[in-house]
Amino acid sequence: MQHYRTDNPFILHFDSTDYVQNKPLSGLRLAVKDLFHVQGIPTTAGNPNWLNTHDLPQVTATPVTQLIQDGCILTGKTITDELAYSLNGQNIHYGTPFNDKYPQQLPGGSSSGSAIAVANGLADIGLGTDTGGSIRVPASYNHLFGFRPTHGVISTENMVGLAPAFDTVGWLCRDFDIFAQVAHTLLPELPPSKTVEQWQIACPTALLHACEHQNLVQGLLDKLKSNHRVSQLDSPFDLPNLQQAAECFRVLQAWQIWSTHGQWIEENKGGFAPDIAQRFKACQAISRQQQQQAQLLQDKFKGQLQRLFARHDFILLPTTPGRAPLQSSSALELASYRTTLMSMTCIAGLGGLPQLHLPLGCHQGRPVGLSIIGPAHSDKLLFSVATYIQELLN
Repeated sequence: MQHYRTDNPFILHFDSTDYVQNKPLSGLRLAVKDLFHVQGIPTTAGNPNWLNTHDLPQVTATPVTQLIQDGCILTGKTITDELAYSLNGQNIHYGTPFNDKYPQQLPGGSSSGSAIAVANGLADIGLGTDTGGSIRVPASYNHLFGFRPTHGVISTENMVGLAPAFDTVGWLCRDFDIFAQVAHTLLPELPPSKTVEQWQIACPTALLHACEHQNLVQGLLDKLKSNHRVSQLDSPFDLPNLQQAAECFRVLQAWQIWSTHGQWIEENKGGFAPDIAQRFKACQAISRQQQQQAQLLQDKFKGQLQRLFARHDFILLPTTPGRAPLQSSSALELASYRTTLMSMTCIAGLGGLPQLHLPLGCHQGRPVGLSIIGPAHSDKLLFSVATYIQELLN
């Protein structure tokens, strides 16, 4: 089978206009990634075999319920990469949704359908998941705001998980005010975050130099320096350490995936795209010793992040290496790009940290952006930082 493009990011589309009135999100259209259970509606998880081997959900996922209760109109369930195990946004079974403004580029995955529904004006809010970058990456590729919360603060029950130790629920929006309002609905009341008049900002030098839109990021850093202390750091963000961290994340994610889905995958061989099947095969090959070694590396990396946040309030970094890859990119090119990309996205994943993506502009005609990573449970502080940065950018 070949990948094919679709201008319809929905697996199922609903025409309902019913909504709870006089609520913060009243009348806003909600597109839901097809991992979240909705009572009485099938969940495909991006794969027909999954659909055919699982019963209709009897309970709706909590984040979906919260958004509907706060006034959202559920417009449909959206395409996802198979079992959410990709960052490309391609699906050989249901299609690869594309952005009307950038039809030749990959949408980014695995929350591709939710991102494209929002980017193409078919929804106001795209609900998705982020395990290894699946909110942050499509947000960057499609000029959207995207948020991955602190691990565990939003319920992941009643949905199809990928790797529970890393899975988070996040969202994407075109409009920043709506984006921030969703935070009030979905984020629990957390202990007050540290607020400061003069932020201490860390920027990883290696990642800044590795991204193709370095000049755009540097321009923002120069503006921030007028009121805040910006430190361009090497350790722990030198490329060898980040490459080791990305490999650590790959091993731990793979171990989790096989522990969660291995039996079902074994029973349904032959029903996956070649690249997804290859990744599942690699998951199966991870040994207990590899998992234990990677766990030690994760603990070490988390310690480095904790020491960094003792001196800095947040990290500012490029979200992706640059523009989205083209749909015509070869499998080899995408595999190489994924390795570089994971050295950026693994930071929040390994640390269980919140990360907020902001669209920065365009580089050579296609969107690029940057991210803010904060310490655990600084989720709402990141929205305050984002508001300030938006004012600088505008």
